[in-house]
Amino acid sequence: MQAKKDEMKRELENEIRVQQAQGLLASIDEKCFAKCITKPGTSMSRTEETCLSRCLDRYMEAFDIVSRVYLARIQRERIDRST
Repeated sequence: MQAKKDEMKRELENEIRVQQAQGLLASIDEKCFAKCITKPGTSMSRTEETCLSRCLDRYMEAFDIVSRVYLARIQRERIDRST
């Protein structure tokens, strides 16, 4: 019974990670593209490439921080429940 619960928790955590990644990609697409690509065309300028790269880096850093904090909180809650 416990093994089944643990498996369900892992599946739920994986689903949350997938949803977070999808949300991150949607945010990047919405925010970075709108900010950096002012005149869509057949190719990007060097300025647009640099802007997109920096924007992506900022989003990835934020995502990493949020993920680490979230996972730490989940682990603390598990420890608190087991004691």
